[in-house]
Amino acid sequence: MTGNQQASTSPGQEEDLLITRAEIRQAYDTIRPYLRRTPVLDLDLSGPVTLKLEQLQCAGSFKARGAFTNLLLRDVPPAGVAAASGGNHGVAVAYAAHRLGIQARIFVPAVSSAAKVERIRQLADLVIAGDRYADALDAAQQWITESGAMSVHAFDQRETILGQATLALELDDQAGPLDTVLVPVLRGPDPGHRRGARQRAHPHQGPCGGRASRRPGRRHRRGRACPAPRR
Repeated sequence: MTGNQQASTSPGQEEDLLITRAEIRQAYDTIRPYLRRTPVLDLDLSGPVTLKLEQLQCAGSFKARGAFTNLLLRDVPPAGVAAASGGNHGVAVAYAAHRLGIQARIFVPAVSSAAKVERIRQLADLVIAGDRYADALDAAQQWITESGAMSVHAFDQRETILGQATLALELDDQAGPLDTVLVPVLRGPDPGHRRGARQRAHPHQGPCGGRASRRPGRRHRRGRACPAPRR
């Protein structure tokens, strides 16, 4: 398991994570009072392109949607919540927990952005655990076992997927019919879950995944990503 990956989801777990448009709508109605309806920007780049400016969302990313959905739809124990993150997810969970008056402990690796680490520190208990994301995840899982805190997973959690999918409902309402929706391909099964959520939110629009060609620590060969060699 690498620093940017977690164990893959099994077929049975994949079925458990399947969601419906009605469930996405219900989640949206629940979390809407705590979110911003981020704007869209229409451009002409050899054809019409619409950007959803989710960097203006509360906590700075779309991940606030999944964080609030977890905290509002699940039964949070007295021990609060815990999450492992490389940055944005941790900020989102810390922000949502702070807004709702819930205790949160966020585990991050030492390589995390200093600005995001400081933001988490302002909102929740912060633990810097190891040099890789996998180290932070292991530390978070150990704390969850010992304390009884609720895990808020960055993507392998039904409520997380429901929350992120609410972005698609807003985009449909703001931008109207779209031919293709481009989503970033990051790590693990997260992009696939978001593409699946997108298809369920609006089944007639085809999703397409994109990845930065210069992603640190990775290189591409024949259209496939592989670990970069150690130097």
